[in-house]
Amino acid sequence: MSQSNPILRGLAITTAIAALSATGYAIYFDYQRRNSPQFRKVLRQRAKEQAKMEEEAKSHAKEMKLQKVTEFLSMELAKDPIPSDPSEREATFTTNVENGERLSMQQGKELEAASKFYKALTVYPQPADLLGIYQRSIPEAIYEYIILMIAILPPANVASFVKGVVGSKAESDAVAEANDIDD
Repeated sequence: MSQSNPILRGLAITTAIAALSATGYAIYFDYQRRNSPQFRKVLRQRAKEQAKMEEEAKSHAKEMKLQKVTEFLSMELAKDPIPSDPSEREATFTTNVENGERLSMQQGKELEAASKFYKALTVYPQPADLLGIYQRSIPEAIYEYIILMIAILPPANVASFVKGVVGSKAESDAVAEANDIDD
């Protein structure tokens, strides 16, 4: 005659009780959800609170990103200012585009690459054309940083472009995002 192991029997009973308890709770929860107005009200309240917390976290993240970009741009321009001499502008443009392309290939260097592209944009005579090229050729994260930098500190040759004819959705979203955070 075979005798069953008391440990296995106890484990089976414990598992059955746990499964029965979980099923009972699921049935109770479903019943409360369907029939109790107070329970539904509490669930809606929790969902609203969760959505509010997520919105606050998203807003805080935007503020931190804008602050980070502002500080980085200020430090970068203080360290390496944009030349005002027309003879240096072409060399500055070429150097910054090359450095930006090199940095854009490296992970974690998006902000540095964006600052190089931004500096190249400030000395380029047709910034709208260059922004179109950037949009098609560089990664989206770097492009968004460039647009934020333009929104934070519009260069003289870009200011009229940003105020007047903001063409793409990403540009207008980034400018709106920066303006919403500042308010």
